[in-house]
Amino acid sequence: MIETKRLVFKEYTMDDLDAYASLWADPEVVRYINNGETKTRQEAAQSLKNWILPSYHDGLGLFAAVLKQSGEIIGHTGLVVQDVEDRQELELGYWLARDYWGKGLAVESAKAFRDYAFNQLGLHRLISLINPNHPASIFVARKTGMTYAKTVTFNGHTALVYAIEKSSFNPNML
Repeated sequence: MIETKRLVFKEYTMDDLDAYASLWADPEVVRYINNGETKTRQEAAQSLKNWILPSYHDGLGLFAAVLKQSGEIIGHTGLVVQDVEDRQELELGYWLARDYWGKGLAVESAKAFRDYAFNQLGLHRLISLINPNHPASIFVARKTGMTYAKTVTFNGHTALVYAIEKSSFNPNML
């Protein structure tokens, strides 16, 4: 189990649909993803059932971020396989409910999954795909040790690729 000072991460289950659907229902949370389109509860249920739950293998997937203090799911963080310019990459992704923005929780969770990827899973490279108009996500990527690698077209939209290589990662510098 991955844990930080304030968060614990768990695999989603269908019992977590309310929390998952609430993320998708907030236009500010999805502003920079999914073309900014919210999802209905039914669409979120399909996403959870058909994409999130089957993605759990080999330590990968998007894990519900649970606030230790309250037990509330406040977002998710994890590692997902993405096809970027005909190359499979492992993306470090992170979402938080709006009430938890600006509290350092995204950086805390991203660093935990970076360390997990490098130290437990033995991965050698991580990326984050970021909407160029999303400075908060760029900030999180940089605080995690990622640097700008290139600009790509991903799912029909411009995305910045921030990356980190295990071989050049020095946790003492962050």
